[in-house]
Amino acid sequence: MATTNDGWLDANTFHHSAFWDLLKLIELKEQKNLTISLCIPTLNEANTIGKEIVIFKSELMTRYPLLDEIAVIDSGSTDKTREVAASFGADVYLDEEILPEKGNKRGKGENLWKAIYQLKGDIIVYVDADIKNIHPRFVYGLVGPLIYNDETHYVKAFYDRPLAYSQGIRPSGGGRVTEILVRPLFSLFFPELSAVIQPLSGEYAVRRQVLERIAFPIGYGVETAHLLDVYRQWGMSAFAQTDLDRRVHRNQTTVALGRMSFGILQTFLVRLQKFGIINDLAEINRIYRHFEAQDRKYRLNEKSIQEEERPPMIEIAAYREKFAVDA
Repeated sequence: MATTNDGWLDANTFHHSAFWDLLKLIELKEQKNLTISLCIPTLNEANTIGKEIVIFKSELMTRYPLLDEIAVIDSGSTDKTREVAASFGADVYLDEEILPEKGNKRGKGENLWKAIYQLKGDIIVYVDADIKNIHPRFVYGLVGPLIYNDETHYVKAFYDRPLAYSQGIRPSGGGRVTEILVRPLFSLFFPELSAVIQPLSGEYAVRRQVLERIAFPIGYGVETAHLLDVYRQWGMSAFAQTDLDRRVHRNQTTVALGRMSFGILQTFLVRLQKFGIINDLAEINRIYRHFEAQDRKYRLNEKSIQEEERPPMIEIAAYREKFAVDA
């Protein structure tokens, strides 16, 4: 089985500062007749969404016209997320109103999938809505490799992810599910993919012709599925990654990380079977179990977590008609 080599890391790993010259990026983007859409998936992010939109719109649309579209795809927020986003100039869509004939499922992956239909860009950039130290580099650092290199199709972010403690910010840490679950799995079955420094990062930029041809788990497994499916179809040469320095956001509890790992593992096992690496996979149990203890009494909590998947968008007739593409 092939292993990771330094050649890929040297050729396909960048720092965001390599793309600081936005005028040059815009010139090359226009020469190649590319359009770029920014998608921010949301669910109750009223506290941070406004700042993100202000920064991206002022710096990357008004001052430097790198972005052609800024859109929020919302999962049904009960706070003021949609109102705040619209007030600062983003296009705001409710996920249940996109492709309504296909129904609606709850999950971040659902938003990302429906964005392919709703947005117009040749390149779609996904940025999470809860970033406290948001900066234009979260976009230009990711689209840069795609604009410069036609052979690059999928660019992942990586960064220091400090953990917040009562004493302040610890300068290292984060990425716990990556290091405990995903990287060991990649090392076992797909060693080349272990060169992706933060496979679960929520920030990435992808060409439409790739996004439309891969399936989308609606839940926790979406990023892992992307890497596996793109690797399977296009190989490591399709990937690049950019160092965005630092990302500050709210951290998940251990229980939440357990649920995330449970969903990711489902996605991974399904793909091992799909790729013919394992055979006769038994029916997967979809109930995640964990314990709570109080006064020497223990309670078993159970939660159903099922990684449903949306098919490649190219299989949706309405999408093919809208974008005039063949399956």
